[in-house]
Amino acid sequence: MKLVIANDHAAVDLKLEVKAYLEELGHEVVDIGAMDKTSCHYPEIGARAGRMVAAGEADGGVLMCGTGVGISIAANKIHGVRAVVCSEPVTARLAKEHNHANIVAFGARIVGIEMAKAILDAWLNAECLEGRHQLRADMLDAL
Repeated sequence: MKLVIANDHAAVDLKLEVKAYLEELGHEVVDIGAMDKTSCHYPEIGARAGRMVAAGEADGGVLMCGTGVGISIAANKIHGVRAVVCSEPVTARLAKEHNHANIVAFGARIVGIEMAKAILDAWLNAECLEGRHQLRADMLDAL
């Protein structure tokens, strides 16, 4: 799977660990930064990642900032993006299955690398469910 990974200055260290983990799992990872801890603007980075996913340039996205909230809000401004902030794996799995979340986000100040891996495993291994869930995902897309 081709994944875009994006972060702000608060999540550089976690991003590097997450990127290595995703690559170990065999995923192609497109890192669009931030590359260092110089203060930057998460709305720009989140929107860029969202545009890549919405355009089909990536199959999904992994976003990180201090809490995961700001960068996911930015990505969700892009039509076709369903980004979800997760602090544990159950929400990540259900967000993919029920809501067809195509971007997962978490906070570097909230979760450590082991929880981030568990969130990613749950999200990556989940399948988008059809039936009523597809209908609702289509309704979200129509908004």
